[in-house]
Amino acid sequence: MKKLAVAALILSSISGGAYAHEAGEFFIRAGSATVRPTEGSDNVLGKLGGFNVSNNTQLGLTFTYMATDNIGVELLAATPFRHHVGTGPTGNIATVNLLPPTLMAQWYFGDSSSKVRPYIGAGVNYTTFFNEKFNDTGKDAGLSDLSLKDSWGVAGQAGLDYLINRDWLINMSVWYMDIDTDVRFKAGGEQQSVSTRLDPWVFMFSAGYRF
Repeated sequence: MKKLAVAALILSSISGGAYAHEAGEFFIRAGSATVRPTEGSDNVLGKLGGFNVSNNTQLGLTFTYMATDNIGVELLAATPFRHHVGTGPTGNIATVNLLPPTLMAQWYFGDSSSKVRPYIGAGVNYTTFFNEKFNDTGKDAGLSDLSLKDSWGVAGQAGLDYLINRDWLINMSVWYMDIDTDVRFKAGGEQQSVSTRLDPWVFMFSAGYRF
């Protein structure tokens, strides 16, 4: 009987450790990341209203290091997002690519041996814009030389890890990013600048592997 009790205790400790998010662990997650801007801007050319910016989904990647059993440091990366930009009267007039790498400090709730680990995080976002260009509609309207200023801002997130076994997990998370930029272009040869906020929600569904 004593031997059975000892065996049960050993198995219990092994099972608990099998699902640990422990200090010193590193894991990577990969999956779909959808950027949904909550855009707003100054009135474009004083008559077209604010800019509209489309949603876009790309491959999202996160790299996380557990500094303690409850504190993580995470970097968000992704393949470039591509957004259509326009106004109500004109429809789409341009496309813009962006990358929003984001560094977060996280707090994981629960015990390190828990199979389910919800977490929250806060940090800083840097967004760089590139391949900005007007389409034929924009060019026909006399628009040219499009560029967007890179952005620094705060970011917040909430997420949930479900640990399948010692190595694999699935994750869902949502991010909010403060992204403000100046949209610069020429209209009829005259330089214009429109203050614009994107402030997107980012929704990510992914699978992860732990080292």
